Amino acid sequence: MNILDGIKSADIKITKEVKNLSDMVKNPNLSIIDRIESFEDIMSLEIGDTSLKRARNLERELDIRQLYIKYEGENPSGTQKDRIAFAQVHDALRRDFKIISLATCGNYGVAVAYAAFLAGMHCKIFIPETYHTERLKEMEVFNAEIIRLPGTYEDTVTQSSKLALQAEWYDANPGGVNTSLQIKAYSEIANEIYDELHDAPKYIAAPVSNGTLLAGIYRGFVSLHKRGKTSRIPIFIAGSSAYKNPIISSFKSGLDTCKDIDPKLIKETAVNEPLINWHSFDGDEALYAINNSNGEAHHISDKKMKDMSTYLHRKEGYRILPASTSGLIALLQIHKENEMINDRYVAILTGKY
Repeated sequence: MNILDGIKSADIKITKEVKNLSDMVKNPNLSIIDRIESFEDIMSLEIGDTSLKRARNLERELDIRQLYIKYEGENPSGTQKDRIAFAQVHDALRRDFKIISLATCGNYGVAVAYAAFLAGMHCKIFIPETYHTERLKEMEVFNAEIIRLPGTYEDTVTQSSKLALQAEWYDANPGGVNTSLQIKAYSEIANEIYDELHDAPKYIAAPVSNGTLLAGIYRGFVSLHKRGKTSRIPIFIAGSSAYKNPIISSFKSGLDTCKDIDPKLIKETAVNEPLINWHSFDGDEALYAINNSNGEAHHISDKKMKDMSTYLHRKEGYRILPASTSGLIALLQIHKENEMINDRYVAILTGKY
């Protein structure tokens, strides 16, 4: 079955300042220290420090107080994936890799292609044969090499990682040797929230697919709490496509480790594709974060995600990819069932359309 994810091209613009820094990164006559420093300057300009804003209209409509939106759509490719993409290209540059490779169904591929382009690195992107996305155009704009493989996304990750190991490319796939680096990159979201609120919120809600994002934010807040920066660790709430994500299903089954789903039970749609997996590569980490924070995980329907995306656009002005709203929906379902006391609540919105 051919699936089109419904995501439109973000048409990433490269400013003169970033282009000049990129030229320095690519200049073989400069020392590796100067080149890395130039790439770090690009990261400082382009990545993170996304806005954290009160959703006051939603607060009034839904009778909840101090609901904050952390909007990751402000990153260059329009998603949080830029954080791990740039962190891994930085690592690859530092270790003198010339080729970086990964499997993707869209957003992550654009993020890595863009970061690799700025670093002068060749990028190989493996995509399942049956999957189609408009974001292919952006990957090709940034000179990425697109390679089609048979099987599911999970199969493509496994096969591309094997090829990277054999060819000695930098493997930027989830669930591999660079998991700790990816989680560290996402932990910066916790630091940014702390910088704004000066403490941890009561709840953090996020969409989950592989689980890396939620695991990273949890690690960030655990570190802040251990260092005495915050008075608490937030309660973590996960949302994902109904009955099509191992993290949610494993939590609902009371498991301590993430159990795979039968691939035959998963049906892709234009709405749920960014969330569904039969195997979540960092599912154990995410499940640990939910369980250890006394959190919850909820199945969210396509209809609810589409409706919330429309609602956010109308009420708060955000253009949000429907799948990105699953964590927020899960948080609001908890509030509806058991009204939350006045505190501070943060929902991570991970992608724009």
